[in-house]
Amino acid sequence: MEKPNTPKKFEEIVVSKGFLTQDQVAQVKFESANTGKPLLDIIRSSGIMNSKQIAEVKGELYGYPFVSLKDKTPSQEVSGVISEQIARKYRIFPFEISRNKIQVAMADPLDLEAIQFVEKKSGKQVEPFAVDEEELNKVLSEQFGGEIGEDVNEALAEAGIKTAEIKEEIDQLEEAEERIRVAPVARIVSMILEYAYKSRASDIHVEPQEDFTRVRFRIDGVLQERIKTIPHDAHDSIIARIKILSNLKIDEKRVPQDGRFKIKVGKMETDLRVSTLPTSNGEKVVIRLLRKESTVIQLRDLGLVGPGLKKLEKALLVHDGIILVTGPTGSGKTVTLASALSKINTVRVNIITLEDPVEIRIEGANQVQINPGAGLTFSSGLRSILRQDPNIIMVGEIRDDETASLAIQAALTGHVVLSTLHTNSATGAIPRLLDMKVESFLLASTLELVLAQRLVRKICDNCKEEYPVPKEIEDQIVSTLGDLYKNVEPKRKDGKLMLYRGKGCDKCGKTGYLGRTGIFEVMAASDRINKMIIERRSEDEMTKVAVEEGMITLLQDGFLKVLEGQTTIEDVMRVTQG
Repeated sequence: MEKPNTPKKFEEIVVSKGFLTQDQVAQVKFESANTGKPLLDIIRSSGIMNSKQIAEVKGELYGYPFVSLKDKTPSQEVSGVISEQIARKYRIFPFEISRNKIQVAMADPLDLEAIQFVEKKSGKQVEPFAVDEEELNKVLSEQFGGEIGEDVNEALAEAGIKTAEIKEEIDQLEEAEERIRVAPVARIVSMILEYAYKSRASDIHVEPQEDFTRVRFRIDGVLQERIKTIPHDAHDSIIARIKILSNLKIDEKRVPQDGRFKIKVGKMETDLRVSTLPTSNGEKVVIRLLRKESTVIQLRDLGLVGPGLKKLEKALLVHDGIILVTGPTGSGKTVTLASALSKINTVRVNIITLEDPVEIRIEGANQVQINPGAGLTFSSGLRSILRQDPNIIMVGEIRDDETASLAIQAALTGHVVLSTLHTNSATGAIPRLLDMKVESFLLASTLELVLAQRLVRKICDNCKEEYPVPKEIEDQIVSTLGDLYKNVEPKRKDGKLMLYRGKGCDKCGKTGYLGRTGIFEVMAASDRINKMIIERRSEDEMTKVAVEEGMITLLQDGFLKVLEGQTTIEDVMRVTQG
């Protein structure tokens, strides 16, 4: 419902407040004209203004006052008007109430549905205020953050496990270990989950050792031991609490169990998948955090650039055929598929996806959650959706012969099919599908493109430094890149090639890395490749031909990003070797 005002008024506001220069405004307006996106959406995604500045501009554009929620402590009367569920659903926070009015901070002051709901519930006129969304998230978390812990405490009390009330939160990540070490058992789990979310972890490993319990977090694809000091005596109680949240059997410790539960942090809802495993020292638990992303990343922002990006964009324009994304678990395949679908998502096409689980919401797409227990598998679901008049089908993963055969048949009958495979390279997808009993001539006639990818850690900008590399490392880079090296201009000092690394700081948890980007190799179908598929030629032979036709390999793309200063040579080698 956000509708920017006239460009003249927008320009007056951001320039007069000193948020943007005239040149920046012109650039934003140009992108808006080209893409059709609202001005504020472009500013938000580019990061040239912070959330507080955006909120101020938004309020002035639409004629709503801006409010800061710092030091705003609502009375019991205000808190009683709106429940946590409603506050989180509508992204609102009532902070002042009078005889006839209630003042409400809103992420979207134009949300008439939210305003009408609050007016009906309170019996008072709503006075909307624009607010910094990051500040709103923090206030909602502070007001309602303890409720998960309270619910768990009640459940544990029913199970006969004594727990303490959860009150404090983690303010500084570096202080988390000390706080967890001295916390009562009932508090430990909530703090571990909070720490994992705030540190962008994808997995939590709770592992019993002989004398203590070790907790490791997978951050940016690498396991890191951030908490080491939990007493072994607390281990069984920690596991019991996680089991109750996940609806698992507390007294069953001899066999593995799987469960799930959800948490909310700010406006983000996160699914947690829990797996237990009996070990010699006790039960180990792994918790995977599946964040439900609110926005889809654009293809160019994934790290896919140049010829690879052009090949994928061209393949997405076809009316039938199969496009595959390959790589190991955790290499970002789902994000790439979601980005690809968002690019071709219009009202003129019917997109249906089969996923396990649905991680990223794509507006306008019909996303189906796989449920093997109810008989809804990739193969059975694919049979069903073919009767739903789809134009574009996304199958989360091709796992078996039947799903592979159905995907090829769908591509043959006028559908665009996108899916993933677990192979190490782009050309490795060909023998894998042939092993699944797909006929070579059918594969050759339907395959449009295979994209292989890995995720590498990005160097932390806060502690980035340059350093000279030994001659043998430079020779390795030059040899690997070949003719591609002629197109780059790496930095040199005193005749030596300069690369980049992170020294380690508080912002990146002393690792030198913050965030991840992708490295890719993209193999487009061609007459030579199709002929080799029919002849069932080897993976190495197809790779050689694909490179001759312009494919940049994973290692080459990684080295190009090393020379650009995005990542380190060590991290590229870590994800591409083996």
